[in-house]
Amino acid sequence: MSVILVIAAHPDDEILGVGATISKKISNGDEAFALILGEGQTSRGDKRENTPPEAIASLRENSISAGKIIGFTQIYFEDFPDNRFDSVDLLNIVKTVEKYLKLIKPNILYTHHAHDLNIDHRITSTAVLTATRPIENYPVEEIYAFETVSSTEWNFGDKNKAFYPNVFIDIEEHFLKKCDAMKKYKSELCSFPHPRSLEMLEYNAKRWGGIVGKRYAEAFELLRKVE
Repeated sequence: MSVILVIAAHPDDEILGVGATISKKISNGDEAFALILGEGQTSRGDKRENTPPEAIASLRENSISAGKIIGFTQIYFEDFPDNRFDSVDLLNIVKTVEKYLKLIKPNILYTHHAHDLNIDHRITSTAVLTATRPIENYPVEEIYAFETVSSTEWNFGDKNKAFYPNVFIDIEEHFLKKCDAMKKYKSELCSFPHPRSLEMLEYNAKRWGGIVGKRYAEAFELLRKVE
């Protein structure tokens, strides 16, 4: 059995990026946890403090409901400011990630692509790689980067920052669970043709699946693997 930790910047990233893969791995006997670093929602108004606390609470309830569909053992929440991770000392985020690594002791880890358009995603990636420095007897054996639709594909202008996956997971039997989980995020799910619509999630899964001869797939960049 593997112990898996998904480290995401915002509520719903854990479903968008890796939801079906986690569902599949849990069905095969693995155990999975999620850490969501940011509060979500608070960047949508003029000022962070104008976001009603109940909006953040509701979003966390959505995360918990979605996580139950996927099968996460537990979802942990921190409250770094939404789309303002760059206003926080990176060391604070690194130390937070280290805290959960010590608690959960995962041997497989998933996190954001390093060059997403979203600043929180990029800082999360940097914090994770910093916190998982390969020192002696460290538990993390595999680290993968996932794409987050409506962020990864929107970073135009530099092909060297594009998402180039080299690991593909057949999710045909688990794609509907991903969709059901995403439906729990009522404030995040959008209408077609937005990338966070159910139709676009299906198109994306078919796109990656077709590339490797499967009906549906999720795609990842292998960042490090130690055997």
